Amino acid sequence: MPLSPYRIKVVEPIPFLSPAERAAALGEAGYNPFNLRADQITIDLLSDSGTGATSAAQEAAAALGDESYAGARSWFRFLDEVADLTGYPHVLPVHQGRAGERILFSTMLRPGQICVSNTHFDTTHANVELAGAEARDLPCPEALDLDSHEPFKGNIDVDALAALLAGPEGGKVGLVLMTITNNGLGAQPVSMANLNAVHKLCRQHGVPFFLDAARFAENAWYVRDREPGYADWTPRAIARQAFDLADGCVISLKKDGLSSIGGCLGLRDDSLHARCEALLIATEGFSTYGGLAGHDLERLAVGLREVVDPAYLQARASATAHLARMINEAGVDIVQPAGMHALYLNAGRLLPHLSPAEFPGHSLGCQLFLDGGIRCAELGSLYLGTMDEQHRLVTAAPFELVRLAIPRRVYGQEHFEYVAETLAGIAKDPERITGYRIVSTPPMLRHFKVRLEPIRP
Repeated sequence: MPLSPYRIKVVEPIPFLSPAERAAALGEAGYNPFNLRADQITIDLLSDSGTGATSAAQEAAAALGDESYAGARSWFRFLDEVADLTGYPHVLPVHQGRAGERILFSTMLRPGQICVSNTHFDTTHANVELAGAEARDLPCPEALDLDSHEPFKGNIDVDALAALLAGPEGGKVGLVLMTITNNGLGAQPVSMANLNAVHKLCRQHGVPFFLDAARFAENAWYVRDREPGYADWTPRAIARQAFDLADGCVISLKKDGLSSIGGCLGLRDDSLHARCEALLIATEGFSTYGGLAGHDLERLAVGLREVVDPAYLQARASATAHLARMINEAGVDIVQPAGMHALYLNAGRLLPHLSPAEFPGHSLGCQLFLDGGIRCAELGSLYLGTMDEQHRLVTAAPFELVRLAIPRRVYGQEHFEYVAETLAGIAKDPERITGYRIVSTPPMLRHFKVRLEPIRP
């Protein structure tokens, strides 16, 4: 494993609760890790969004933050960086990615239309539906084999997309959105060949093609590592080619912007930009800050340079791959090949004694907290299943997974060893883990605020 290309400069203490304290905390949280307090968590792998560590260069730049309401110096530094990276003539800042989704979808999509993706993630799916459209996923067939080491399982099914665009529903497709990397399908990357094929299909049928590029740098690294013809390219050049293929992008910069907040829209079309800008000003802030402080814009401008550093990307990929090997050696299977921003545990395979209606992914996530203070997120039937009015499972998710999201530049080797050791302890006696039932749930984005209780024997 290569040496990390940075050293630690500022630290914060990690909480260590007793088993009894963790059990009480989880019960008070309604057995939902999202409701736990940060000071109850030992290792927090709930999300890689806004949870990374900033660099000394970012903090130095933040001191230069210009908080002018309009036309701040910090805005122009941010604008120059995003425009150089993406090549889009119009850039709109937003406070985070889901704000950009809301602005883009409410501007581009009409009720009854279809937004097609390799996989919509949770807030993306919700924002499509809030615009009155249907979010339709067309993942490639290789993604259905969790054990396969196919290099680009994040791809869209090009044949299915071609059939949809040429078929009777083709006129209803308002947007094709490619997520790079594919967060909803095991953090798997998308190949440049796949993006080129989508570009050609969308041009042929006159359908707008956009990128959800929250992890554009990580996707570029995997293209360089796995796709023939790109080994000598820089990650920045690969990312630029991906942006060149699309009509625009929405980016949560809380991921590959290496910041705790921020996002942007990149657009080519003048008319679309004008409509999105009007909505931005009405709901987020003026078009030169979009809900962000000047010091945020400064951190992002530096972070967008640091994130495409090959040394950084190699170290991050190697660290996550090493954690994946330790987890496999502990007796727990993951979605293969290992992703960079997250690993996905196969909870259904580890806990075959629990039915999908007992939410094995959620059960494993809760046990990780109970045994080790580790917080993570379920991506199984609790998140993706359909329920009846009594909160009983009607249609199960295709897989019962748990996502271990890896914050950027935060945890070291000893932290990952602790996670693997905790999983090894669970794998020695998985049948002790109980299932859960829903007590109450919101009508949308259930997993964020649902409350549950254990099913007692």
